[in-house]
Amino acid sequence: MDLRQMEVVVAVADAGGFTAAARRLHVVQSAVSGTVRALERELGTPLFTRTTHRVGLTPAGEAFVPAARQALRAAELAREAVDAAKGELRGRVTVGTMQGVWANLHHALTALRAEHPRVVVQLRQAAVIDIRQALREGTVDLAVVALDRQQQRGLVTRLLAREEMVLVASPRRNLTTNGAEGTVHLAGIAELPQVEFTPGWAIRDAADRAFRAAGVERATTFEVNDIVAASELVRADLGVCIMPPTIAHRFPDLTTYRFARHAPSWKVMVVRPPGEPPAAVAALLRHIT
Repeated sequence: MDLRQMEVVVAVADAGGFTAAARRLHVVQSAVSGTVRALERELGTPLFTRTTHRVGLTPAGEAFVPAARQALRAAELAREAVDAAKGELRGRVTVGTMQGVWANLHHALTALRAEHPRVVVQLRQAAVIDIRQALREGTVDLAVVALDRQQQRGLVTRLLAREEMVLVASPRRNLTTNGAEGTVHLAGIAELPQVEFTPGWAIRDAADRAFRAAGVERATTFEVNDIVAASELVRADLGVCIMPPTIAHRFPDLTTYRFARHAPSWKVMVVRPPGEPPAAVAALLRHIT
């Protein structure tokens, strides 16, 4: 068994098929199939179930792929350690992030590229629950996300910002506000059509917690997984949307309202698995402020 065989198996698992894996690895499909068959003969068991329409992992494959990922990452770290000993910082850093927190990253990525141009950074955007799982599996080196207290368990965290969210509405929608302060109440907006993000998004989780704390029920009219789509629905006056102010400020043509009480909030933090981070990861962490 060698690292190339592990790489091929992981590629097939990630791509969901031999043809897609071959494209990813820039080889012919027969080479991928032959490598997998050779490894299966060596292991004495199939790693994949093959049908006309799909390729899936067998129980043995389910056990093999996470271990193969760890072996491939260990080999990569070994190469990075040698480069560091030679005074050259290279390597790859995979960063998980959510929509809406790019402002916490772009300055750090620019600084890292200027300082260590041979370090490659891969960004993986996903829902919080998926990023949390990727951190546990080791497929993400660090993440800039909003986690609640339970989601932080087992991770090293550093707080970057805490934000109280606001309500965003079309200027055509004349909302009743609370006095001169121009604030709204959760109970007062509960009957309005709501533009929500999908469950698993940190913004959605924060809004759900706030409505529960206020003892208010509301109905979702639209459910989207994209911030721009949410803003377009609000702009068309089809609903109102709760979002952090750093995101709301990107849409200056929309009207924002603060909450008088029970404002949804999130804590954006940089998180990583425990232990000493690799040199390339540590270099990026120094720039994330």
